[in-house]
Amino acid sequence: MSEFAVTLERSVLGRRFRFPDNGTTLARDTVAGMTTFIVMSYIIFVNPAILGFAGVPDLEGQGLPFDAVLTSTCLVAGVMTIIMGLYTNRAYAIAPGLGLNAVVAFTLVANEGLSFPEAMGLVVVEGLAITILVLAGLREAIMNAIPLELKKAIAIGIGLFIAFIGLTNSGLVVRGTGTPVDLATFTTWPVIITVVGIVVTVALRAIGFPGDLLVGIILTTVFATIVNYAADVYPEAQGYARWPDDIFQSPDFSLVGEFNFDAFSTLPFIAALAFAFSLFLADFFDTMGTLVGVGNQAGYVNERGELPEIQKPLLVDSLAAAAGGAASASSATTYIESSAGVGVGGRTGWVSVITGLLFFPFMFLAPLIGMVPPQATAPALLIVAWLMISVLTEVEEEADVTEREHRRPKRRRLAGIDFHDLALGLSAAIVIMFMPFSFSITDGIAAGFIVYVLIRVFQGEWRRVHPLMWAAALAFAIYFAIPILQQEFDWI
Repeated sequence: MSEFAVTLERSVLGRRFRFPDNGTTLARDTVAGMTTFIVMSYIIFVNPAILGFAGVPDLEGQGLPFDAVLTSTCLVAGVMTIIMGLYTNRAYAIAPGLGLNAVVAFTLVANEGLSFPEAMGLVVVEGLAITILVLAGLREAIMNAIPLELKKAIAIGIGLFIAFIGLTNSGLVVRGTGTPVDLATFTTWPVIITVVGIVVTVALRAIGFPGDLLVGIILTTVFATIVNYAADVYPEAQGYARWPDDIFQSPDFSLVGEFNFDAFSTLPFIAALAFAFSLFLADFFDTMGTLVGVGNQAGYVNERGELPEIQKPLLVDSLAAAAGGAASASSATTYIESSAGVGVGGRTGWVSVITGLLFFPFMFLAPLIGMVPPQATAPALLIVAWLMISVLTEVEEEADVTEREHRRPKRRRLAGIDFHDLALGLSAAIVIMFMPFSFSITDGIAAGFIVYVLIRVFQGEWRRVHPLMWAAALAFAIYFAIPILQQEFDWI
């Protein structure tokens, strides 16, 4: 290590992050921070595309402006990741969550007719709700209320939802003739560009290339640009796959603070509450899984399987959700990609500080990033969807139980969802199927919760249902009944 680095480690910086105590060095954690940023930086390209309805013919002009979303995305990710590092001294990174942004764009705005400020107001509400629960110490009650199978089903359903968005926005899946959807014919350049992007990204993932999603987006965009100049694939007004006149541009902060709580008057109150609750559930359990998963890899989890001082990262994450809504970047959450930095030895909050700082330069590169077509981001969405679906077959190690076997390696088993259990399996399947098929995460969660409670009642095991699950199922039942109730009661 250089003399300069040694000096820094012995300075206030070293005392603040305690590199030796955490078994790492300043140099190693700096590299780890850069690694985490490279792996998760695809969100800089994808979030503006989703919130801007990129590639959606009937909605593209109704989305949020690309430049402003990019600025808000980098601002929220940069600031909240740095706060995470400074406050917790843990190597967790934060950015707007995939799946949550799709709920805002396609469920709340496109399907329910909310304006983006109204939809972002619901994000602020769910972030503040989680913050209150964290401060009140009620996270254990929430975690214990919902069966593990339903928690996993929520992640899997969101993964399928994200995959469907990527496939349809890229043009690889289209409306069929006589069928709701169909696979596009490989005769158009957008479809060919998508296929090339998928092949390139999968190849990079297969060889273990760091930052495969980011590099896949860049290489696919380069290919799309070459094709576009040769065959004029994209209209000039879109700006896709065309070298911009100016690479640098001042950040556009126009979306910061553009939110309100009018959703509770635009929609029936129960419906607005149900949407906020669905965002809350998706955000809450995604965060818990990420904190424990990355924490286990980093050595933060103790011998009892607990994550000491988990309140701190939970608090920052919940405030990040509210900040994402307030900046119109959608709910921000802790990223599983934080494991990339941990995987190369990162252990302290300095990893997060470096990751956060690297987001800020991209605020000035909106014209360059605006070149990226939806066909280039689709492969990243598919890979992220696969990662979310993979919780279906999480692997756990089984400890040996006999003295005779103590020399044998630990056995491994799949800890997925028992679909043979009617209550757990069917309700989980309903969650997974309803999300992509109804194009609504809220509908999937609502249907699954109701089915679970009903089956337990029919089985005579209603006492096994947690009171919070009863309350949630009742609220979701009212949510589904709102159209009927509105016919009878004018005040709803």
